Amino acid sequence: MLSILRFPRFAFLAFALLSPALPAQAQTAPAQTAARPVQTADDPWLYKGSDLVHDDEWKFGRLSNGVRYAVRKNGVPPGQVSVRVRMDVGSLMETDSERGFAHLIEHLSFRGSVYVPDGESKRVWQRLGVTFGSDSNASTTFISTTYKLDLPNATEAGLDESFKILAGMMSGPALTQQALTAERPVVLAEQREQPGPQVRMQDAMLDLIFAGQPLANREPIGTVETLNAATPASVQAFHDRWYRPERAVVIAIGDVDPAMLEALVVKHFSAWKGVGPAPVTPNFGKPTPDHPVAASIVEPAIQPMAMMVIVRPWTVFADTVIFNQKRMIDLVALRIINRRLETRARAGASFLAAGGDLDDIARSANVTTINVLPVGDDWETALRDARAEIAEAAATAPTQAEIDREVAEIDAIMKQRINTAAVESGVSIADDLVQAVDINETVTTPEASYDIFKQAVANKMFTPATVQASAKKVFEGVAVRALVNTHMPDPQVVTKVTAALQADVKAAATKRRALNVSFDQLPRLGKPGTVVSRERVQPNVEVDQVVFSNGVRLLMRQDQSEVGKVFVNVRFGHGMNALPADRPSAAWAGEGALMASGIGKLGQEELDALTGNRQIGLGFSIDEDAFELSGQTNKADLLDQLKLFAAKLAAPGWDPNPVLRAKTATLAGYAGLSASPDAVLSRDLELLVHSGDPRWGIPPRATVEATTPQSFRKLWEPLLASGPIEVDVFGDMDSEATIKAVAETLGALKPRTASTTPPPPVKFPAHVDTPVVRTHTGTPNQAAAVIAWPTGGGSADISESRKLDILAAIFRDRLIDQLRSQAGVSYSPNVDSSWPLGMTAGGKMIALGMVPPDKTDFFFQLARGIAADLIAKPVDADELDRALTPLKQMILRRSSGNMFWMTLVEGGSYDPARLASVDTLGRDYATTSPDEIQALAARFLRPDRDWTMVVVPEKAAK
Repeated sequence: MLSILRFPRFAFLAFALLSPALPAQAQTAPAQTAARPVQTADDPWLYKGSDLVHDDEWKFGRLSNGVRYAVRKNGVPPGQVSVRVRMDVGSLMETDSERGFAHLIEHLSFRGSVYVPDGESKRVWQRLGVTFGSDSNASTTFISTTYKLDLPNATEAGLDESFKILAGMMSGPALTQQALTAERPVVLAEQREQPGPQVRMQDAMLDLIFAGQPLANREPIGTVETLNAATPASVQAFHDRWYRPERAVVIAIGDVDPAMLEALVVKHFSAWKGVGPAPVTPNFGKPTPDHPVAASIVEPAIQPMAMMVIVRPWTVFADTVIFNQKRMIDLVALRIINRRLETRARAGASFLAAGGDLDDIARSANVTTINVLPVGDDWETALRDARAEIAEAAATAPTQAEIDREVAEIDAIMKQRINTAAVESGVSIADDLVQAVDINETVTTPEASYDIFKQAVANKMFTPATVQASAKKVFEGVAVRALVNTHMPDPQVVTKVTAALQADVKAAATKRRALNVSFDQLPRLGKPGTVVSRERVQPNVEVDQVVFSNGVRLLMRQDQSEVGKVFVNVRFGHGMNALPADRPSAAWAGEGALMASGIGKLGQEELDALTGNRQIGLGFSIDEDAFELSGQTNKADLLDQLKLFAAKLAAPGWDPNPVLRAKTATLAGYAGLSASPDAVLSRDLELLVHSGDPRWGIPPRATVEATTPQSFRKLWEPLLASGPIEVDVFGDMDSEATIKAVAETLGALKPRTASTTPPPPVKFPAHVDTPVVRTHTGTPNQAAAVIAWPTGGGSADISESRKLDILAAIFRDRLIDQLRSQAGVSYSPNVDSSWPLGMTAGGKMIALGMVPPDKTDFFFQLARGIAADLIAKPVDADELDRALTPLKQMILRRSSGNMFWMTLVEGGSYDPARLASVDTLGRDYATTSPDEIQALAARFLRPDRDWTMVVVPEKAAK
């Protein structure tokens, strides 16, 4: 299937010091058997029964033992190879006594295997530059288990070692008693750390939607009972049954000759033989109408909601041109319905948000889903009103103007994919192929996808009649079911839900109007500015600075390495430094409501119509020392992108509805902010480590309740109108045209007043002898422990901040080894160093772990022990290398994109130290020594300066 139809679902090596090839591993590989012959079919295995154009960049094959593979050349990012091994085994293949075994084997395979001693695979790959958890990972779903490896700076030796390890993980994981005893607590910790309300909601959804099918109760994580009952023999039996070569697909893509990748697949996967007879894949069942149509759940931690689903049997369709064109009509129909629902929500409907999806789920059902978030608790009215829009779409044909708008936006998306195909990452392409295999479909080229779409347009497949028929079809099925979440128990709620589904609804008789909007309707700007100066301020990465007559400064980098992509960032004012630190304010609503409030007389609906079929972004965020308007565009749309940003600053709109909507949404989510340790940390941690400064953290309910459209405007209007402006434009653009475009837009604004108010100080809390305590209302076996140390801030010490990243990586690796791998107490402990460039203080190093309530002291003991050891003696060379190499490789990979450079130098027109710091980036990492790491630990990880916090169950705290 074309990727656009999958519902729901985008190096320039700068530093010589970072780029030497990694040495081959010292481990001696056992002698390899001769490569087996490859059996290839006349047609690639992926395209059986499909008439889609084959993506000839892929080379497909099948080994004599049944292993299927696909290999491809891709240079994004440079030097990297991505490998995916997809096993056709998930939780739906488990028996009742084996629940969780597919996921357990995923864990055990990474822990150790035939070629790797227990716990060593992480270290082997770290030495090759792999970051644990992001570059090496795996996921288990209902129908598959996929092992993922992104190998940076992929040498022939490193690839050979990696393919050997991956093949050994599939055919011979260490399923010993020792490994099981060590890893079982980690899996149980992962299960324990799941957010209880969300898990209960998902369980209720699965039980209702897939009633009578295995999917109703086959969560991949399994159950405590079956995991505790697992033995080496029972796990081995599951592995032998399902881990077979004919159930494997190996995908390899990267910056090497595909013939090498193919040879590695042949070399390392050919000897694999299945054990015993091949199993029969279980019957996943089909939805039937003879099950309850309604269910409810009471979860105060989750917003009130109503979910209506229409279920149909999942069918294996041939992935053909006509199949995809029919799905395109479905897509247009759903987009029209969703746009109508969003228009009503923006105008103040009975629902805060509503939208529909169409998806094939786990080879078990084809499902149309409508999710409705009511305003307040009135789900009945919200569901009725959403159903009225659906009924109207089925009863009355859409206007051709509505259809043309959606077709134009799809057209723009597909053309942009063609324009940027050359710079699509190998990771994305590999994962897209995995997803296609998951649902028995194919992949094709962006050009072929667009041809299929254009053929549908030419054949007049998108008409009011066809779209209306599709809108009716996607809401028909074997059964219609609904789940409602409420905050208060109601013994009649299931009866009410059933009645709501059966009630006739009157089609919404909304008059549709076509929005004829053009950029000429934007507020007029002043006379174009003139260039005062132009100079190259960062020669190594070719960044130029242009100063305009009104004081606006432009940093730009013309670079065609990412074809079709231009990144734009407009930094204005002083960001967090300009917000009040002594009182609550309406700043919290800025990111959600400021852009939605409009420009001049154009509201959000008009702006959507203006930009929908263009490559224009309207992002807003708050940095430490600037507010930022951001968007990704292209060369053709750059001028209009800049016009919108300039007009937003010159003549902002103040539509009250986005503020009211943001307020309603935030208030509806407050109960969830105490529902788990993780939620409490997201609410309170940043506020606490900034000594209660209201600029950080989620605001108290009273602050949100007090926010009005008037108070929102009072805060933001002067902030939009004052302070310096820096424009950053990086990417595939023309420098001269960019200067002209900025002159006509941001350069045409009136000179802006400068703030004379010094920024408020940033304060880290004082050391505490006992942890600060916060409580949560969630699962009683969950807790969190946090320890933090203050560091610094500002651009003068950027080099120090980078070395602190290395210290944090070493600390993190030790904490993972001791708290997760050895003790099995926490699934995802983490250590992070943050350093605010736009402030002279506020940096911190934080270690945290989700642990059982009785293990918080154990966490602090481990964390302080690691800190003390880092102070007491230098790290050894191998440990430093395993921390440094992934960091260096991460920088090398990211440096192939213009966003990396823009983020690195943004703010540099007013702070030249940021520009200069580019030149030291390689040296700061590559020359860091064990003694420097020890000195940093001694300076910052002092026991008399640490601050601690725990989040424990509410009942345990009483």
